[in-house]
Amino acid sequence: MAVKMIKGIAILGSTGSIGRNTLEVIRKNPDRFRVVSLAAGANIKLLKEQIDEFKPEFVSVLTESVLKDLRKDSPFLCRSGFGLEGAVEAASHPAAAMTVSAIAGAAGLLPTMAAIKAGKDIALANKETLVMAGPLVMEEACKKGVKLLPVDSEHSAIFQSLSGHRKEDVRRIILTASGGPFLNTPYERLETVTPDEALRHPNWSMGRKITIDSATLVNKGLEVIEARWLFDLPASKISVSIHPQSIVHSMVEYTDGSIIAQLGPPDMKGPIAYALSYPERISGGAQTLGMAGLRLEFMEPDLIRFPCLGLSYEALAMGGTAPAVLNAADEVAVGMFLEGRLPFNAIFKVISDVLEKHSPVKVTALEDVIEADRWARDAAHVTMRCFG
Repeated sequence: MAVKMIKGIAILGSTGSIGRNTLEVIRKNPDRFRVVSLAAGANIKLLKEQIDEFKPEFVSVLTESVLKDLRKDSPFLCRSGFGLEGAVEAASHPAAAMTVSAIAGAAGLLPTMAAIKAGKDIALANKETLVMAGPLVMEEACKKGVKLLPVDSEHSAIFQSLSGHRKEDVRRIILTASGGPFLNTPYERLETVTPDEALRHPNWSMGRKITIDSATLVNKGLEVIEARWLFDLPASKISVSIHPQSIVHSMVEYTDGSIIAQLGPPDMKGPIAYALSYPERISGGAQTLGMAGLRLEFMEPDLIRFPCLGLSYEALAMGGTAPAVLNAADEVAVGMFLEGRLPFNAIFKVISDVLEKHSPVKVTALEDVIEADRWARDAAHVTMRCFG
């Protein structure tokens, strides 16, 4: 009988929602996976617990001061680092066969690219990597022969629904969206919603930024851009459907009219386990979906209520650095909204204004993306003062 090798796993964003769920899957499968490196932000208490339990060879945190606090009164034996350099070292750890890319936002791009260049397969939860630098990322992955396995539930569902079928038979892919907490809120009320209200997602437990993005549907727009590169499909073949129950995670429609969908409970451990173990399937501790009395609804997204979704398609059509600008402006606007410095509806206004002022350039190197990201953040701060 062949002996299975234990797969070394590097986790970027280990104290976030995806990171914690990834460790839960690994905890349930100790004979298959071993944590070799962790990169986190500033949640020292949780990171110490993760180090004690999983005993990685390397850990990285956000800053040098956080690292000093981590080491204070709690010595540990593994090597450590901080900042971008530390995250890159964690991502490309020699003992890692796969890197889980779950650092939130644009900060995940460079560590993920470092992991690809080091020949690591990627379990991709950081959609911004493909939003910002899709052509560069896919080219490098192809050159290095690494797999990009989606962890977002929607892209995992598309990946599974495409399996065994010819790409030329695809009429379109359909990304589902819950509609977030304000799907049925009177439109005039949206101007005064609070961060606490926006963070009450009806189905999913996620990080703060992605939860706000789900409320504006920016998150779905970013997923459209991610899908364009991940599945090599034009925007005309990528559609969005509102599905409040979050049971059908996405679908593929074929030229004969057949639609193949992937269903499951709103539990990220399912797609994480599939990415870690692909092409096998393992139990990662996800909930079981009860079928009795199951109700499934679908509707077209209202672009008046969710104008940010339309902006994402515009950025994709503009091409070049426009998607990176869209993402950066959104990160600034969402941050200001969470701090109570920007009304909810002004998130769209900030992104729209910044995108309108941008002249896209072709993305030929990461420097193009980084410069566009920097410009957009500066422009968003200027624009934000008009709406704050």
